[in-house]
Amino acid sequence: MRMMAAPGRIVICLLRNDLRYHDNEVLLWAHRNADYIVPLYCFDPRHYVGTHYYNFPKTGPHRLKFLLESIKDLRNTLKKIGSNLLLRRGHPENVIEDLIKQIGPVSAVALQEEATKEELDVEKSLKQVCTRHGVKYHTIWGSTLYHREDLPFRHISGLPDIYTQFRKAVEAQCKVRPTLQMPEKLKPLPGGLEEGSVPTAEDFGEQDPLTDPRTAFPCSGGESQALQRLQHYFWDTNLVASYKDTRNGLIGMDYSTKFAPWLALGCISPRYIFEQIRKYEKEQTANQSTYWVIFELLWRDYFRFVALKYGRRIFFLRGLQDKEVPWKKDLKQFEAWKGQCLSYIISSCTA
Repeated sequence: MRMMAAPGRIVICLLRNDLRYHDNEVLLWAHRNADYIVPLYCFDPRHYVGTHYYNFPKTGPHRLKFLLESIKDLRNTLKKIGSNLLLRRGHPENVIEDLIKQIGPVSAVALQEEATKEELDVEKSLKQVCTRHGVKYHTIWGSTLYHREDLPFRHISGLPDIYTQFRKAVEAQCKVRPTLQMPEKLKPLPGGLEEGSVPTAEDFGEQDPLTDPRTAFPCSGGESQALQRLQHYFWDTNLVASYKDTRNGLIGMDYSTKFAPWLALGCISPRYIFEQIRKYEKEQTANQSTYWVIFELLWRDYFRFVALKYGRRIFFLRGLQDKEVPWKKDLKQFEAWKGQCLSYIISSCTA
């Protein structure tokens, strides 16, 4: 059913691995270029099936729980500032095409660019949808500490294949862009859109996982939890000042930052972490541990840029160097490794 077209410019914001409000250039660009904004998250069915080989789940129960928590948190945040987060199930390119037909004239579709093949395939399909309907297709690079356009290489093909070379060049020649100042209120949605309910684990054929009291990560997903974690690790406890000495621990919550799961879904901005580190160094102490948090963020950047440089090759059995490796295909050994033998090996190594 087609809605009555809202008077004014409408921008659909497809959110994927940028599930936060702070330092979110997709939402800020839409706010500056639209009268109405449609923040959208799609549960892409391709993410909830098994892998081609061995049928490993792409999204297991723990990851699903963390994702659903992150989506709930972002929806709550957006509602507080006059917006909302639409939830739909389906291929993003199909969902957005249906929305364009339903809403009427849409000015633009905005989203954050990704670096790996499946996500880039979605972007390619979505661009075709926008072209077909005469809608502006606007992408933003926002997942890394250093912006892609600020790298000291003329083209991504010039990215060094050795991390240290990359790190030294970036540290010497590049600056981290400042975080974005987000509006206190976001432009509203056009009327008449169903928000869509947050699905449950059962909707994906999963059960909510039990939390083991011994876990080293008892945290929940979401921007709010990510920011609380940073506050705890930096300012409440000063644990960041000893990060380099403790970061390889195995037991407990506070031997490392634990930022990785939130960074993966974009619940926290790497640039915000960087700014907080610099603030901590200015107000508390600067040492090898505070630097090492930035060092690890730069590692994260590097692998994303490697994915841009080499594309699908990062997933090939022969690797980036195209080396022939003698692989065995013994399912019995594999099942043994997957089961009890793995826990035995870990126990033996840590005894």
